[in-house]
Amino acid sequence: MNESKMKNVELEDGQSTDIVSDNISKMKELFPDAFSEGGVNFDTLRQLLGDASILDEGEEKYGLNWHEKKKARQIALTPSTGTLLPRPDESLDWDTTKNLFIEGDNLEVLKLLKKSYANKVKMIYIDPPYNTGKEFIYPDNFSDNLDTYLKYTGQVDDEGAKFSSNTEAGGRKHTNWLNMIYPRLKVAHSLLKADGAVFVSIDDNEVDKLRMVLDEIFGGENFVATVIWQKVYAPKNTAQYFSEDHDYIIVYAKNKALWRPSLLERTAEQDALYKNPDNDPRGVWMSDNLTARNHYGDGTYEIEGPTGKKFSAGKGRYWRSSIEKIRELDADGRIWWGASGDGMPRLKRFLTEVSSGRVPQTFWPYKEVGHTQDAKRELIKYVSFEETENVLNSVKPVALIKRAIKIGTVVGEEDLILDFFAGSGPTAQATLEANSEDGGNRRYILIQLQEPLKKEEDKLKTIADLAKSRISNFERENQLNSGFKLFSLSNSSIQVWNPDRTDIEESLLSHEEHMVEGRTEQDVLYELLLKRGVDLAVPIESREVAGKNIYSIGYGVLFACLDESIAKDQVEDIAQAIITWYGELAPSSDTHVFFRDSAFRDDVSKTNMAAILEQNGITHVRSL
Repeated sequence: MNESKMKNVELEDGQSTDIVSDNISKMKELFPDAFSEGGVNFDTLRQLLGDASILDEGEEKYGLNWHEKKKARQIALTPSTGTLLPRPDESLDWDTTKNLFIEGDNLEVLKLLKKSYANKVKMIYIDPPYNTGKEFIYPDNFSDNLDTYLKYTGQVDDEGAKFSSNTEAGGRKHTNWLNMIYPRLKVAHSLLKADGAVFVSIDDNEVDKLRMVLDEIFGGENFVATVIWQKVYAPKNTAQYFSEDHDYIIVYAKNKALWRPSLLERTAEQDALYKNPDNDPRGVWMSDNLTARNHYGDGTYEIEGPTGKKFSAGKGRYWRSSIEKIRELDADGRIWWGASGDGMPRLKRFLTEVSSGRVPQTFWPYKEVGHTQDAKRELIKYVSFEETENVLNSVKPVALIKRAIKIGTVVGEEDLILDFFAGSGPTAQATLEANSEDGGNRRYILIQLQEPLKKEEDKLKTIADLAKSRISNFERENQLNSGFKLFSLSNSSIQVWNPDRTDIEESLLSHEEHMVEGRTEQDVLYELLLKRGVDLAVPIESREVAGKNIYSIGYGVLFACLDESIAKDQVEDIAQAIITWYGELAPSSDTHVFFRDSAFRDDVSKTNMAAILEQNGITHVRSL
């Protein structure tokens, strides 16, 4: 055989799929931000379908508009050229955990997660910068945001590279903030399950703009609620105008028709209202009014109590039920006439018959979900600071996020929670606490930029370090072993073809090995998982054959041997080992096997490897 049967593939994101449909409702579901009260905005629709040529075409039309909005949308559509490098030595319980902690710019990371986690996230909670006029560290370079990030984190040389600031004096306070938040929410929308929801903390500076952005991305019909969080326990007497006692949490469902909030646990105070003064064998109960102001045709009558006393509903009021129904309830012992038997009749509602939980309300007092000082105390408890200046002021209390989690997820399901402004990691702690309290098995993905602390410490240098320290110490104190896999954003393990036009021959020779020097098998393996759309927490096993590592991902859904060299006399041993393993696991017929293309010294070895595997039912054999 002179021609290799092994197909070459590249670890690159594909282009966005063009979707043509005459079903307007389906199109609106896919592209809600292309619709407004005036109908379809065809310029927006063209851009969402991949047409970048309209970036400079005139002004934006109806809706929330700002300078460079089209570029912000295009940033969301532009695929990332990066990867996520595994860091098992800095992780916690790497081999068993299903939680992920990712260090890097959240927009680039969200794009990289898209294939693996599209339509899989049950709940998103984020606490983005509030845009108070101070600097925040999330600018986006339309030409290459990854390059900007790599320069900022010192992964490539660029003296003086730093993120730009966003201040009142810049004259673009809202514009810069909108250009930051829009593409991130746009990409995050695609990660949510159909019955998922997003919870966004915000204050008065941008709450109105945020609502309009979410209306555009999620569709106004999917707005659920604006929660008011009482964030302080005492008024600030030094306030110039009003003491700001609250922040907001804005809640949108991906599809409001499918999403339902989980009920919150009943409180001890609520249950204490139920008594059993008549020793009813059905248990404790509380009484409820049998009258109402709404007119009911059969509700105008007198009813006689056990002592002969007669009762009417009262002026302007009516009995809720007919007299026949009242008598039926009385015969069943469900009417309470008072301790002496001559009181106004009331309905007995038994605790065993009421809902097992309570419907969430839109006002969350600090006595129930904590305040800002609680949040600081929680942070200091689990992070040992050397410098007090490094203690964050904007951290949220765990109880606040935990309430959102209990509303937005379902106990008994392995719901995935995403926080891409993770800060010091309160969402991770809230997830772990919620699981401990109700026996849930939720898992999380946290994303946080390596933003430097105000003062560098021996063990803590970035905000991401705060989160890692917090999670580790919380688990240690509470004897948990949930853990997290740590990844860091970097450039792809595949070298970019950038030839020197003055010396094409040398360029070709230098690109013979197209993997980036210094990258490990594990680095390439996880990039393969990302680009194949595989969950990064999926089980991975390895076996050594002929001195080479063979990996089985997801119980045989994917096999890989990524060694840099496979000799002719090793081909059959490696192929037979994969075939044996494949037979033991009995995965689906869609199993793929990957090798490095440069590992084979000639086409004969590569062809023989593909032929042996295909003869044994493994037909998807690829080289990188």
